[in-house]
Order: sequence, then C-alpha cells, then structure tokens
Amino acid sequence: MMKSSIAQSVKSLPPLSKTIADINRVYADEEAGVIELAKVIEHDPMIVANLLKAANSPLYGFGKEIKNVTQAVSLFGMSMTRSIALGNAIRKLLNVDMQPYGVTSEQFAQISSMEATLINQWYKQIDKQKAETLYLAAFLQESGKILIANDVIKEDEDISFRSEIEMTKNIAEVEKSYVGVTSAEVTAFIFQHWEFDQKFVDMIRYSDNPNAAPQEIKEFSTALHIVKTALPIDKPFNEHAINFALRKARDAGYDYELLEDVIDDMLDIMEAL
Repeated sequence: MMKSSIAQSVKSLPPLSKTIADINRVYADEEAGVIELAKVIEHDPMIVANLLKAANSPLYGFGKEIKNVTQAVSLFGMSMTRSIALGNAIRKLLNVDMQPYGVTSEQFAQISSMEATLINQWYKQIDKQKAETLYLAAFLQESGKILIANDVIKEDEDISFRSEIEMTKNIAEVEKSYVGVTSAEVTAFIFQHWEFDQKFVDMIRYSDNPNAAPQEIKEFSTALHIVKTALPIDKPFNEHAINFALRKARDAGYDYELLEDVIDDMLDIMEAL
C-alpha cells in the first residue's frame, strides 16, 4: 500500500502550466501542425532551451545545427516534440533532488532521455505508431522516483536507501520496502492526478510487473520494463543490465538481436562524445 506521505505529495502537486495545456490542445487538434505547435512553445524559454538541446544531441543524429524551434519541431514531429516539452516541464515542476539514488538531477534527466531514445530507435523498427506512444511513457516513467527521493530525504533515510540501491539488482523492491509501492506506481498516480489518458497511465503502472498488465497494454508495459532494465538509474547500460534486458526481450518474444544492435549503436555514439 502506498505510504500516505507519497499520496499526499501527489495530491498537492500544482496543475500543469498553461504552456503544457496549450501544447496538449494543439497536439489534439487535427487541423493544427508544426507552425502552431512551434508558436506555443516559443512562449516558454525553458522548453525552447530543452528542445534545442535535444535537437542538437548526437543521440538523435540530425547532423546539422538546429537553431530555431520550428526547425526542431519539423525534425522531431508533433508527437516527439510534445514528449520532450512535457518531460522537461514536468521534471522542473516536480523539483528534482535524486541524491538518494546516487545520481545528480542532470544525470537523472539524461537517463530519462536515454530511455526515450532507446525505445524510439528500437520500436520504430517494429511499429512506428507504437514507438510514438511509447516515447513519452519512456521519457516520463521514472518520474515517481523524484517523489520517492524527496520522501526518503524528509524521513532521514537517504543514507540507508542509497546503500541498498547501490547493492541491489532490483531497484523496485527497495522502493517498495521504503514507501510501499514501486516508482512505476507512483508515476502512474502522478499522471492520473494530472488527468492523462488512462492507457498511458496504465502502461506505466504495470511497467515494473508487465505480466500482471491487462492484455491490451501488456506489450507497452513489457517494452517499458525492458528499457528500464537496460538503463537502471544508478548503472545505465552496464553489462549485466544489458544482458538482463536482452534476455527479457527474448523471453517476451522479441527479436532481441534488433534491440542489441540499437543498444550497440547508442553506446558507440556515447563513447564518441
């Protein structure tokens, strides 16, 4: 059962900003396009900075300097642009201190981006539409860790929590022992509070235990689980994590060699940085 202080933290979260509401409105409007979305984003300097930073990251491989919002939105497309804008705005709103997990807020943001990149590069070779759905979920699926970290700090349990995180191969189990639920369940509760689409909420809710997921979202929860297995927050892309993720992909019926190729490509890019 979720610890009451975590539930209270979620319930007291402020509403999403007007810019995020406007981005969601434009995204849902079938008549709107790149120009309309770019105009909305231009009102928020922080979102502009994060979008251009992402567009110029070697992980996306656009191969030329992206200097303006319209250009970035055109290259990313409406869905990925919305995901990047939402992800960065939500992390800012949640106020990040990830020290109990042994990472900085910058490293946490980087791992979230890597999870989104991995699922996009992998799944666009399986089903492009599903890749777009999964991109935002992968980008945001670790958000619950922010509230867990805050709770652990408030309770003066950060040192013991961090030492358990460093030793474990199952971060979700450590989270559960401290706050009664995993970060996936906290994340789902956050996005339910903000009235996100139920399918989106549920695919994240079951991402720590995809076997328990309802049939219609099982594939999505399984894919999210595989990606977070490859990129544990404290040791992203370590050899054990990669092998474990590939085994889970094979057991779930995926062409695990396709996933292995995508991971190898990402590692090559990261080593070149």
